[in-house]
Amino acid sequence: MKRRTKIVVLGSALLLTAGAASAATASDAPRERTTASDAPRQREAAALTGTAKLYRSAGDDITFSFDAHLAAEDKADPSKATGTFEFSHYLNGEGARAEVKVDCLLTGGMVAVVSGVVTDSDLPGAKGKRVGVTVHDLGRHDRLGYSWASTGSPVDTKELPKCVSSAPFEKVAKGTGDFTVVPWQPEL
Repeated sequence: MKRRTKIVVLGSALLLTAGAASAATASDAPRERTTASDAPRQREAAALTGTAKLYRSAGDDITFSFDAHLAAEDKADPSKATGTFEFSHYLNGEGARAEVKVDCLLTGGMVAVVSGVVTDSDLPGAKGKRVGVTVHDLGRHDRLGYSWASTGSPVDTKELPKCVSSAPFEKVAKGTGDFTVVPWQPEL
């Protein structure tokens, strides 16, 4: 065997021996007691977070932001979701914004549907209306849809049920899509 090969083989053997000795020492060492705060946190049942602007060739400034969560203990009931989301739509200095309290969150794979009731808005007639939004988390090319897609305004949507929205037909503006969907995994 050449000298260089012997050194590489010897070095590899030393690393393997050291790794095995460390593992044995770690397994032989007395275990420390763990507390509840040391225990791994249980994954939430579902989530939708992030902010993005929609792409519009006319220059509309449309932004959606989400902070919606379904706790692990509420896994069986998407209507126990909590959080908020906001949206705004402005063009040439005119438009409106709304803040929404989440009342339902369903996710499947990288798609989320969230709904809630408008708690604050400068759009006349929007306060108290339920709205829904769908997000498809595609990394840098996220998509979004909203319940008022066919009516033109959240105000014109009549008695929308929880967790209802449209297909995610809108594209987000390049460089703004940072939505994150945590998939729901119900026990079926």
